[in-house]
Amino acid sequence: MRVLIQRASEASVRIDGNVHGEINRGLVVLLGIESEDTQDDINWLVRKLIGLRIFSDEEGKMNLSVADIEGEFLVISQFTLHASTKKGNRPSYIKAARPELAIPLYEEFIRILRKESGLNVATGSFGADMKVQLINDGPVTIWIDSKNRE
Repeated sequence: MRVLIQRASEASVRIDGNVHGEINRGLVVLLGIESEDTQDDINWLVRKLIGLRIFSDEEGKMNLSVADIEGEFLVISQFTLHASTKKGNRPSYIKAARPELAIPLYEEFIRILRKESGLNVATGSFGADMKVQLINDGPVTIWIDSKNRE
């Protein structure tokens, strides 16, 4: 499971021109699911996201988590995070999970994130053509892969 997170002062996702989800201060989470992902990947990643200290304290140091600031999450499914660009110019998405596996994991990720964080979790819609708009605060953008727990 891979995520690209962006610290945002605000963000929204539109589907067919209508706002489907929006947040104020918090994290935009682009979530890519691969076929080997399990509940363990979800649990580890959710704990990491809730506790990651990337928000500024009173001294301007990144010492606070999204939970500390009572922020929000905007979770967007993003199969392209598993793109392979080794050969040619057209990315391959062979590692991305098929919808029959990815959708239940995506829904479980959102359920666990809501339960464990107690924060607002807005979402896009799996497989939809979405327009994501955000103000990246910092900018702060971080890549996390549950298969590479550095």
